[in-house]
Amino acid sequence: MRFGIATFVNDDAIDTVSLARAVEERGFTSLSIAEHTHIPASRETPYPGGGELPSVYYRTLDPFVTLAAAAAVTSSIELVTGIALLIQRDPIITAKEAASIDLISGGRFVFGVGAGWNIEEMRDHGTDPATRGALLDERIEAIIALWTTEPAEYHGRHVDFEPSYARPKPVRTPHPPVFIGGNSKATVTRIARHRAGWLSNPLPIDVIRSRVEQLADRAEHAVPLRMFAAPDDLGYLREVAGLGFEEAQLLLPTRSRDDSLRILDGLAESVARFG
Repeated sequence: MRFGIATFVNDDAIDTVSLARAVEERGFTSLSIAEHTHIPASRETPYPGGGELPSVYYRTLDPFVTLAAAAAVTSSIELVTGIALLIQRDPIITAKEAASIDLISGGRFVFGVGAGWNIEEMRDHGTDPATRGALLDERIEAIIALWTTEPAEYHGRHVDFEPSYARPKPVRTPHPPVFIGGNSKATVTRIARHRAGWLSNPLPIDVIRSRVEQLADRAEHAVPLRMFAAPDDLGYLREVAGLGFEEAQLLLPTRSRDDSLRILDGLAESVARFG
């Protein structure tokens, strides 16, 4: 199992260039960046983790800008949206942003996507929470069409555009890997539909095992498995590896530059002990 780094990049923490270089220098395989466009002051939607919404959610940089900066100062790590809230994004612009990062990085972009959980946030983007699943499906399909065909067109209920030329195309063929976040039967269906991978959260092992079994039953492809924000817990990580995960993206708390570098050193030592 490979080990990457997952984090929330904030405007008052380690800078992106220092972070990306440090992740690559310590031998990690990826940098995965969380997204929230904004946090509405209303807290109608409860935080899934329980309690107050952590402060890191309020100050996140745009993941595509962040990954582009990381691409310019690295040469080997994969650059992952973990996850891009695609129901809040224009698919044509997102396709161009993602393909641009893939081109700049020489084919190192990985497209993690999901529907999100913050109802107020998605409503501010004009998204109806009741149809966000269908919207996500169509936007994934539309982006893949823009990446892989020219001229590209897509005609759905929520996304509709006539034949169009869209450049650049991604470097990686047929297109960058798509990983879908979430933990539900709908997530399993979506992964199977799009022949995607699963970008799991660090759920209890029994829950993960159940989802992996469902994916094996439903999907007609071998589903790649990765985990966002995995804990620094060797016992847990060994169980995750035993379930077939190809990568665990270890959680890097959002801290100052010096604190982040020190934590990364500790995570690298844990990976060495994992063996």
